[in-house]
Amino acid sequence: MESVPVRCPVCSRDHAYVTPVYPCPCGSPTAPPLMRGAPVEPVTHRTWEDDWVSVRCHSCGRHDQWPYPELCCPCGTVLRIPVRPVAARGLTPPASPGPSHVPLPRTAARPRPAFQPLVIRTARDAVSAAALYLTWLGYRDVVQPGIRPTSRIDLRAAGVIAQVDSTTRATTLRDVECLWLNALNASASGVLFSLAGYADDARARADGLCIPLFVLDLTGTPQPVNGAADELVSTGP
Repeated sequence: MESVPVRCPVCSRDHAYVTPVYPCPCGSPTAPPLMRGAPVEPVTHRTWEDDWVSVRCHSCGRHDQWPYPELCCPCGTVLRIPVRPVAARGLTPPASPGPSHVPLPRTAARPRPAFQPLVIRTARDAVSAAALYLTWLGYRDVVQPGIRPTSRIDLRAAGVIAQVDSTTRATTLRDVECLWLNALNASASGVLFSLAGYADDARARADGLCIPLFVLDLTGTPQPVNGAADELVSTGP
């Protein structure tokens, strides 16, 4: 399992990033080889083309497209981790540590199995990944009512309404306030998932309204980015 030190250029926090491992169709674990020491790049704008990287399987030589390695800093910045070009890949990828998952805090209300993420390739995958995560957190009967014209898609379950922002721009203050009003009308809690992170005023408003905010990376693993999200992961519904 390969790990590299990462420093956020926005807040200067230090992180240890562990490479995600994916199964090649031949069955071998495959991982993007990271460029140790190369500067990370904050993600300010997303395109589906730029979010994928070519990875060669060390066992069969097959080239496939996998999500570009990313890390969500607690300050809200999404960082893209540099990888070695496919032509320079001659090293054997690390052994698989098993599926990526969010570590359980010690204060969790009850034990949960490891979260099994869904790789995000489309906007619908982002919604499905968020639905899986809500179920993992402990919400029952999570359903997808349908797609709204703005590409924000609600997930509903007993006691919660969630919104998935699968656009390529940072989730806005208006998005947070719309979710809060919808949750208020439904007499439920609100949860937000975003692929591109959150605007500063959106994060501040969510903190004031106690709305949990999560960032979805392309492995399909949501990362909490505010205190309300940390508390939800810790205690469950």
